[in-house]
Formats: sequence, structure tokens, C-alpha cells
Amino acid sequence: MEALVDLSKALPKFELTHLPSLHAKAYIADNRVAIITSANLTEAGLTGNIEYGVAFSDEHVVIEIRRDFEGYALLGAKVESTDVESLLTTISELKGLFKKAEQSVRSQARRAFDEKLRATRFQILRHRAKGKTTHAILSDTILFLLARGPLRTTELHPLIQQLNPDVCDDSIDRVIDGVHFGKRWKHYVRNAQQFLKRHGQIRFDGDRWHLVSGG
Repeated sequence: MEALVDLSKALPKFELTHLPSLHAKAYIADNRVAIITSANLTEAGLTGNIEYGVAFSDEHVVIEIRRDFEGYALLGAKVESTDVESLLTTISELKGLFKKAEQSVRSQARRAFDEKLRATRFQILRHRAKGKTTHAILSDTILFLLARGPLRTTELHPLIQQLNPDVCDDSIDRVIDGVHFGKRWKHYVRNAQQFLKRHGQIRFDGDRWHLVSGG
């Protein structure tokens, strides 16, 4: 988190997008070079560890990789630099509370840690909800997935949940700033499918959903 704060201050055009469960590492320079690698953007990842990756200089391939990641980024939530600093402060408090919880079995310290952890998770969900409705998040995800080919609803569901594990969390039922998180996510997926169908962006052939050209 400290590194993200430093980057936001050092780079005028720095942008941060929150996307849950993203593990891929891709480094893209304009439309000239793209590197797909196991290496994190850390000192150890770039200079210390033994990593593996491939570099692409074919312009068509680089453009495709860039388009893919920029399209995926649209499914996420923009996080302002000030929000990162606020989160950093909260996480620092969490670390302090966790240390106390490790050093003592007193229930009061453990309760304080658990309460702060719940509050931090809620704060992260608020960032996810910022500026987007449940409907918009799921509609964008459906369009993103169907751009790669037709899918049945039963195939869409696990992919949508994989891309949006926070929104499609089967263990909770919560509304934050108008965004529904939790057990009814399949209901909202169905609504998004019907909305996109009515507006001519996708079609259903009786078996699979298709992206309409230009949709």
C-alpha cells in the first residue's frame, strides 16, 4: 500500500483500479511492447526472484493484450489516491491490533481486531460500489464475457462470480450505496441479461447468449 501511495505522488497520470482476485501480471508500453510474467512489480519480483515470462513486440499482439486489459479494467472501480492513503492508515491500525491479538489471548483485543477487520472489509466494498450500480457492474461483465464467444447461462454464472466475487458473495446479503452484494446476485444477472437483450446488445438463441455485433 505504501508503494501505491508513492506511485500516486510520483506519477501525474497514475490511476488505480480495484479488481478482486486479479492475479495476472502484464506490463504494457504504449502499443510497442507487452510483457506477461509471473513477476510482481516489486524489488524481489524484478531483481531477486527467479521468474518466468514472455515479451511481445508484434504490434497486433500488443494491441490485443492492451485492449483486453483495458476492457477488463472497465469492470473495476476507480480508487482515488486519497482513498489509498485512508486505507493505508486503516491497515496500519489493523496491523497494530493484530500484533496485540497475537501477544495476548484477551478477548477484548481479539474483539477489537475482528471489529476493525469487518469495518475495513466494508470500506473496501464501499470503494467497489463507488460510481456503479449492481446492474451496471453485471451488465459490463456479461458484455465482457460474451465478447469471447457465446455462453449458456450456466456457463456465465461461474465466470461472473469469478470476476466479481465481492458482488456475487453467496455468504452475505448487503446493500452498500445502492449496490447489492450477496445471495441474490443471480437474480440481478437475469435482470441484466434481459435489459441487454431488450436494448439489442445481446441475443439468446434458445441455448446460448451471443454478443450482437456493435453491441
